[in-house]
Amino acid sequence: MAEKPHDYFQEGIELFNAGRFFECHEAWEQVWNRSHGDEKVAIQGLIQAAVAILHLERGNREGAQSLYAKARAKLDPLGAEFRGIAIGELRDSLQRFFAVALGSDSTELPTRPTVNHRKIERP
Repeated sequence: MAEKPHDYFQEGIELFNAGRFFECHEAWEQVWNRSHGDEKVAIQGLIQAAVAILHLERGNREGAQSLYAKARAKLDPLGAEFRGIAIGELRDSLQRFFAVALGSDSTELPTRPTVNHRKIERP
């Protein structure tokens, strides 16, 4: 029996929810490299959102703001769900997170967004 291929998409979700945004970006990049069309654009938006949070954590507010804007441009056109991710909820939580984080001079960041996901089997 053939071994099931590694699920980098699921791994990225788990890493995102654990606050390991660099590693999340690396896992999702594996998926992005094999994707095409609208799926590739959507995954790039997820990667950009994760890296935007990472920029904030490292004190790079300008980079975070720029990358979050790029992520929004890719995630906003998506429906309520993408590959089992509640994208509508994620968009809302990202918007709240960045509004607070970028609207304050505090170096303390609000609670990081998480991905609400129901695992779906991919063919």
